[in-house]
Amino acid sequence: MSDSDTSACSGVRPATITARGWGWRHAGRPRPAVSGLDLDIRPGERVLLLGPSGAGKSTLLHALAGVLGDSSAGGAAGRAAADAEDADETGRLLIDGAPPRAQRGRAGLMQQDPETQVVLSRLGDDVAFGAENLSVPPAEIWRRVAEALDDVGLGRLPLDHPTSALSGGQKQRLALAGILAMRPGLILLDEPTANLDPAGVLEVRDAVGRCLDKTGATLVVVEHRVSVWKGLVDRIVVLRPGSATDSAVLIDGPPDQVLAQARDMLTAAGVWVPGYVPPTRPRGAGGGAAGASGRSAAANAAGQLLLAAEDLAVSRERPRRAGLRGGFRPIPPVPVQSGITAQVRAGEALTITGPNGSGKSTFALTLAGLLAPVSGTVSATLALSAGAGIDPYQWKAQQLIARIGTVFQEPEHQFVTGRVLDELMFGPRQLGRGEDRVDELLERLRLTELVDANPYTLSGGEKRRLSVATVLAAHPQVLVLDEPTFGQDANTWAELASFLSELLDDGTAVVSVTHDTEFSEVLGGTGLSLGAPESPEPGKVAAP
Repeated sequence: MSDSDTSACSGVRPATITARGWGWRHAGRPRPAVSGLDLDIRPGERVLLLGPSGAGKSTLLHALAGVLGDSSAGGAAGRAAADAEDADETGRLLIDGAPPRAQRGRAGLMQQDPETQVVLSRLGDDVAFGAENLSVPPAEIWRRVAEALDDVGLGRLPLDHPTSALSGGQKQRLALAGILAMRPGLILLDEPTANLDPAGVLEVRDAVGRCLDKTGATLVVVEHRVSVWKGLVDRIVVLRPGSATDSAVLIDGPPDQVLAQARDMLTAAGVWVPGYVPPTRPRGAGGGAAGASGRSAAANAAGQLLLAAEDLAVSRERPRRAGLRGGFRPIPPVPVQSGITAQVRAGEALTITGPNGSGKSTFALTLAGLLAPVSGTVSATLALSAGAGIDPYQWKAQQLIARIGTVFQEPEHQFVTGRVLDELMFGPRQLGRGEDRVDELLERLRLTELVDANPYTLSGGEKRRLSVATVLAAHPQVLVLDEPTFGQDANTWAELASFLSELLDDGTAVVSVTHDTEFSEVLGGTGLSLGAPESPEPGKVAAP
């Protein structure tokens, strides 16, 4: 460690965590998210928190950050604040012997949805925000900002780069940079690498490791894939889903010991142990979802062209208008990616890959008719567009939802009601169709016990499955999925992948943006790899 690092980190005091019989039940939920938690984490200890989807891992992190049920928090905690008086807390949860709410500033939390943590419009200001609120001297703040951006792989971007122009993966890095710049005594990371490309996963993990080496801070990280963090942590703690009778901790111990002695228990609980890929339904296995969807493979003959992109250029920015004598002329945005040609066919999968910032999500939204092309065309064939025209961007909402269903990278962006069951029924009701598929979707995607829950109080994995289910309920011919396996444990991952495999065999086309190679292998089909933009021009998203 250099002298400058020592002086910058000298004020960091690693935190102690104590839980005694602690539990939390979200408002409107019959069962607690966490119950009977007894846990001690020593100063400077590095803990990997595991457990099946819905075991309360994110709830615990929000509680440790002191924002559970707080209207100032993003994501599930903030959305649930309106009825937080109906939530129940039991037992004690302490940081350095005091309740987390009394220890604001001791913990830095990176949430599952990093977009909820973007506060300011410029990159440098956003990273500096937390440190400024901790009254760090200005000169020291900007030294930390530059160091944190370099650590997470965003150092190439100018400090005034607009945060709105960052990709989902880049926003994840931005959120981490803001935490690293704060130098908290407790670092809380909720799925910090879920939306990152493979190189970015290692880069972010190593950035966390460097910060811990410099500061000695305590770490609690939630991540489904153990292999990424196994070498960085001292200890693995596995939680079981909330229960009134059983201890919240299923197993606790050193990583090698836990993985060697409890491998079968962990795989049964849905934990992604190294070398384990859960079995899934193979393509063409029969018993597809035709009966549930009301459409058979004959309706969409396998291989029939549904959508085509030709020489497509894409951007999330809107055209600007420049004043001229006698009027205005439009100036198109600089595309994040151009020259894209792709085809979407019935019963086939198209997987879109590439580094963060390469325009994968932007291309998917353009292909789905939700963004206008900068240049080039997206056209639908008669098999998809009958009665609606060939340009999906010109379709009315009801025409679009019946033909192309889109699952956004941020699940909360597509929630429109306050109850899981209403969310699932919304699409069919808008289309005047039956709700015959709702019960099947609830069961297959493990949402049956959550029908009365507020969608915003679900775990990250549950939100993702609900966002997929709401799209499937409308029976679209084309599915466009952005990071569909985000936040899933191994069991729910296998169920989701198997269900999509059935839909493909039934004639549905599936387009997915993903870094999940195992998921891509299950679906098969073709791949489209987008390269990084050549230079970070103004208005253009730069790849890390």
